Amino acid sequence: MTPDLYQIDAFTDRAFRGNPAAVCLLPEPRDADWMQDVAREMGLPATAFLAPAADGYDLRWFTPAVELELCGHGTLAASHALWEAGLLAPEATARFHTRGGVLTAVRRVDAMERPWIELDFPARPVAEVEPPAGLAEAFAAAPLFIGRHGDNYLLELASEGEVRAAAPDLPRLSALKLHGVIVTARAEAGPFDIVSRYFVPGAGLHEDAATGSAHCMLGPYWTPKLGKPELLAYQASARGGTLKVRVEGERVRLGGQAVTVSKGRQLAG
Repeated sequence: MTPDLYQIDAFTDRAFRGNPAAVCLLPEPRDADWMQDVAREMGLPATAFLAPAADGYDLRWFTPAVELELCGHGTLAASHALWEAGLLAPEATARFHTRGGVLTAVRRVDAMERPWIELDFPARPVAEVEPPAGLAEAFAAAPLFIGRHGDNYLLELASEGEVRAAAPDLPRLSALKLHGVIVTARAEAGPFDIVSRYFVPGAGLHEDAATGSAHCMLGPYWTPKLGKPELLAYQASARGGTLKVRVEGERVRLGGQAVTVSKGRQLAG
């Protein structure tokens, strides 16, 4: 049986915005080399592979270059595909077994009767650190704060304008051998609370368009600073992305919308 293959734009309510992901609905698990080949062929920031499991689905994500431990937009796209394909009832919870632990997704309707998908992800609190030599210089910036979780760094810049104008020296950034760098600031005009961008040399990407896993760091960082229980976040990439972010203890609830752009079948391999 040839698997269904979707292309979905995540963290947006409009096609050709947000972060594109492919979703491959597998009848049974496939090996990692095959999945990496498909992801390379798709050429998107992430390709999500779903295979049925006893109490949900096994879920793995690949960029064209590497397998990911955690991927928010790939999970949002995978959830959207399951509901659109009728494989989950509208009121059901999507349950995923991943390298980053068990993740879930539910469908919500907001006060304006717009559908959202809410993901339950692990929080990634940020600790202030001395940055590696050359990190701030790669952004030609004087950050207000530099923090780290794992091999990702977070830089708070002085203004939204600095975040939007950021043009890092990508060869210099890549030479630091880190996974990714988030730059962020308070939003200067409504409706958003925070803005960010995410540069990911460690995953073979210059810049990611709309990133759930980055907001697992941004949520714990900004929530106490702003004193709000839920944040509306904008990722100011060229495509842009909108996320709702709510921290609940050691978990982060990430809300987003998604749009199916195309659907087909994986024929080769």
